[in-house]
Amino acid sequence: MKKDKRNPKKSSKGVSRRGFLAGVGTAVVSSAVIGTGAQSAEAQILRVSRQEELQDIAITVNGVKYQVSVEPRWTLAEVLRDHLGLTGTKIGCNAGECGACTVLLDGKNVYSCSQLAVWVDGKSVTTVEGLAQSQSELHPLQQAFWEAHGLQCGFCTPGILMTLVPFLEENPDPTEAEIREAISGNLCRCTGYQHIVEAVKIAAEKMRD
Repeated sequence: MKKDKRNPKKSSKGVSRRGFLAGVGTAVVSSAVIGTGAQSAEAQILRVSRQEELQDIAITVNGVKYQVSVEPRWTLAEVLRDHLGLTGTKIGCNAGECGACTVLLDGKNVYSCSQLAVWVDGKSVTTVEGLAQSQSELHPLQQAFWEAHGLQCGFCTPGILMTLVPFLEENPDPTEAEIREAISGNLCRCTGYQHIVEAVKIAAEKMRD
């Protein structure tokens, strides 16, 4: 008796199960290789051809006047770090939560990641680089942090220093509770804050003398 040599389990349209699966696999691979690549190339072309409108601003940073052409979407933190090379200002959360980007804007502490650069046109900015008188003469607050071991990794330290400078100018003899409240907007993941508080007490005494 001869065996039946017909293709097994053909569909009504004459496509075998194996052929169907092979076709689907080829379509998926083609989509992954060709479709995604085409989409990425198109996106790159759009990015290259897109022209940002630049706006000229004038800012004074650490006593130096700058004329900078900025995009409307750039933050003050980005301009300080990426265009003026002042990398002491750190970007942590980039959402106005951690305080690492704190600088002084016309003498008041602000989160530079939450300030658009176009907003500071004509204003004065002080960053942590502007605190020390020279490489050999630290600001009393910087010196106190060194003496009291008020930092570990140091990432949050510039923002904390810039928060505390106007605080100590307004309150030269603060209590521990007042110090802790002053730095409540600055997150530190290393020190547990106690050494920071001790450093502020030392700095306050130095600045009163």
